[in-house]
Amino acid sequence: METIDNTNILLGDQLKEVLFAHSKLKIAAPCFSMYAFAELKKVLSTIESLEFIFTSPTFVAEKATDKIKKEHREFYIPKAQREHSLYGSEFEIHLKNKLNQKAIAKECADWIKNKVTFKSNRSSAQIQPFIAVTNTANTTVFTPVNGFTAVDLGYQRGNVLLGFTHKMTQSPLVTPYLQIFEQIWYDQEKLEEVTGQVIRHIESVYHENSPERIYFILLYNIFHDFLDDINEDVLANERTGYQETQIWQKLFNFQKDAAVSLINKLEMHNGCILADSVGLGKTFTALAVMKYYELRNKSVLLLCPKKIADNWLTYNRNVTTNLFAKDRFNYEVLCHTDLSRTSGESFGTRLDLVNWGNYDLVVIDESHNFRNNLAVNDRETRYQKLMNKVIKSGVKTKVLMLSATPVNNRFTDLRNQLALAYEGESHNLSKDLKITHSIEEIFKNAQRAFNTWSQLPPQQRTTKAILDRLDIDFFELLDSVTIARSRKHIETFYDTTDIGHFPERKRPLSFHCPLTNREDIVSFNEIFERLTSLRLSIYCPVNYILKSKLKDYEDLYDTQVAGGKGKLKQADREKSLVSLMTTNLLKRLESSVYAFCKTLQALQENHKKVLAQIDAFYQADGMTEVTDVPELISDLDEDDQETLQEASIGKKVAIKLKDMDWSSWQHDLNADLKIIEELYYSVSKIDPVNDIKLQHLKRHVADKIERPINVNNKKVLIFTAFADTAHYLYEQLAKTFLTNNQVHTAKITGSGSPASTLKTTNRSYGVQEILTLFSPVSKSKAIVMPQEPEEIDVLIATDCISEGQNLQDCDYLINYDIHWNPVRILQRFGRIDRIGSPNQFIQLVNYWPDISLDEYIGLKERVENRMAIVDVTATGDDNVLSAEANDMSYRKAQLKRLQKEVIELEDLKTGVSITDLGLNDFRMDLMGLLD
Repeated sequence: METIDNTNILLGDQLKEVLFAHSKLKIAAPCFSMYAFAELKKVLSTIESLEFIFTSPTFVAEKATDKIKKEHREFYIPKAQREHSLYGSEFEIHLKNKLNQKAIAKECADWIKNKVTFKSNRSSAQIQPFIAVTNTANTTVFTPVNGFTAVDLGYQRGNVLLGFTHKMTQSPLVTPYLQIFEQIWYDQEKLEEVTGQVIRHIESVYHENSPERIYFILLYNIFHDFLDDINEDVLANERTGYQETQIWQKLFNFQKDAAVSLINKLEMHNGCILADSVGLGKTFTALAVMKYYELRNKSVLLLCPKKIADNWLTYNRNVTTNLFAKDRFNYEVLCHTDLSRTSGESFGTRLDLVNWGNYDLVVIDESHNFRNNLAVNDRETRYQKLMNKVIKSGVKTKVLMLSATPVNNRFTDLRNQLALAYEGESHNLSKDLKITHSIEEIFKNAQRAFNTWSQLPPQQRTTKAILDRLDIDFFELLDSVTIARSRKHIETFYDTTDIGHFPERKRPLSFHCPLTNREDIVSFNEIFERLTSLRLSIYCPVNYILKSKLKDYEDLYDTQVAGGKGKLKQADREKSLVSLMTTNLLKRLESSVYAFCKTLQALQENHKKVLAQIDAFYQADGMTEVTDVPELISDLDEDDQETLQEASIGKKVAIKLKDMDWSSWQHDLNADLKIIEELYYSVSKIDPVNDIKLQHLKRHVADKIERPINVNNKKVLIFTAFADTAHYLYEQLAKTFLTNNQVHTAKITGSGSPASTLKTTNRSYGVQEILTLFSPVSKSKAIVMPQEPEEIDVLIATDCISEGQNLQDCDYLINYDIHWNPVRILQRFGRIDRIGSPNQFIQLVNYWPDISLDEYIGLKERVENRMAIVDVTATGDDNVLSAEANDMSYRKAQLKRLQKEVIELEDLKTGVSITDLGLNDFRMDLMGLLD
């Protein structure tokens, strides 16, 4: 027996001395390296055969129990390491760096095919490693060996400080090794042949790999942790046939990716938010997901704002405008507001009979309407009913939320929406995520980071700066439960050949029109000053309750909130209501003379009605019992209507006049009435002929029709925040455009039936039919309305169609009034600024009030300071006001303000990167005007 220390005597040299032509080599070792073959290539190429046993399971499946046992061994070599050692162990790195692996691998693979058989131990039993060389006259055994690598042969340094291998040649010593080897070599229960697997592994070293294969290998290694988390239970089941449906065939490639990802997230986490930018077709993507669950016999509920219900109802009804009639959608449609109702019907469904807990999937369109979870003492809010009656009760409910702006003011907006997915119990979601903090802590830390970031100087307030401050848990959470892509993302990462392109935005046009050319009418500035002097005490009777009676009314109307930690007082509600109505007057004045006069008329009637009650009370010597807060002006814009609902000001407030300082109230009411009557007397003198803004619009639209910006495209979409203004514009413009320009005009508002100049014999067209005739290509008019030869070229609408509509046939959008919330402007423009538009150019036109920027900002800030609940923030206003600074005298003075406030407030509005929500493009348009 001789001792080999691999320092003075090398194992590789000893093998060279005993390996001859026709030698038979038998090896039992944990690993094999092609670099060991390279070192012994001359002698190994002459041998008769090599039988190699991997002493531990290699290239074979391990039992879970065996793997657990083995991983506790002190010197256990992992299976992956054993397999990868074929083309070099960790100690043969410098051999790899010689870049001759391909040549070595090719020679080694050819040699193996001719002379080598590999088998692997498939059990948990241990096999002692050794090398045996059998020649005609003798046999030599080397034991123990750590492996068959260049390191184990002694030609490279390893991590063994002291180790010995014994060389034995005497027959009594070597015979047991040969006998045991022969005994297990043919035992199929103990060994499994793996020669083919070894050859394939070595061949992979010298085979040419395409760049695509290398790319996918890189992707796998980057995302293998994510892939390990995916299993068939959370992937879309293709056996349902969802890929053969009409809706699936209609989707673009990026929408299909989103649909599959949404299904995966819904199956894994029970909820998610699709937050793609405006214009990327969230409706169709959601329809594909809904159809998938319908094919699995799941019950689906769609909750949406009432203004876009017709859009969703089109696809689950047997009507000619249904593009997906063959899919036979069977989901139910209810409105957000239906959650607050306990009686009546909604689209033919009796609300008192709805089994709210029986829906497997709830899809919430414009889910940002559920961003607040306000408590009310006398009823269950919409949010609470959705959580308690729909999601928590009955069957397990998955929640898909759709919103381009899931964060409005603060991160709590997003947290409240996500809470719907995890049933208000954050551990239901956090247990499935790789996060170290609770959901509550994540959002609290994110808000704290954002608040710190918002205090930085403008030049430091970058997207990177806020991203660096946010914790990794925040991104892990968003990645798990949200999908948010911008149009830049789609154009960068997807083949848009079939999709088409986004149209090029022309620089927005801005017009400043005075009220009238009559000299006997007060100016914008004068009207604004008088409006802000109004007390509007008609909406705050609680302020006039006698102190001795005040507690009785507080107990009756104040609301306990936050688990008894505070109260929402009726007096605070009324202050908010006053601010809301003052703001509404300003908005309506900016919108149109007609809308403003209608509001003044309503205010006059309300004041006179209450004053008559007070007179009757006085004449009857204090015997009249009660007075009521008058009805609110019904034609509010979308945001104001939402504010009223969130603030819970809907119920009547009954106050006895004898409990009030009615004489002070009467005095203030008379003071307001005088201002209102004076304003109405002056402004009502403006008729359509003297309405400069109206006449300018008429000429501008006519000019666009005669000189379109895209060939033969006469279409114009005119938006206004108020139905009264829409009625006014339609009455004044429709006949003129038909007579002078030979184009049809239509009107759509959130209330009442649509109107158009089309001659229909049997009936008037509904909303979807009007929209189809206005945008015939995107709405597939040739399929759904082949009997109608005419089209509509001018559409006047309120924000009831500012969401969820594909109107990209149109290339010209006019904001007849500038919405105080810039998100609304984005939503409006998103109707025509959509991927796949047939137009090369699109144009945005804005009509602004004829008032100086400084006065406008100052006036608006005075209004905002009086508001406690109303969601009219400085964000939206300064965003749209930035385009106002195109007068040379204001540029320098306002630029610093814009840099500091427009960007800051814009980011405050979203609470996330403005680029992700598309607001950056909007801001750049406005800043372009400033430049």
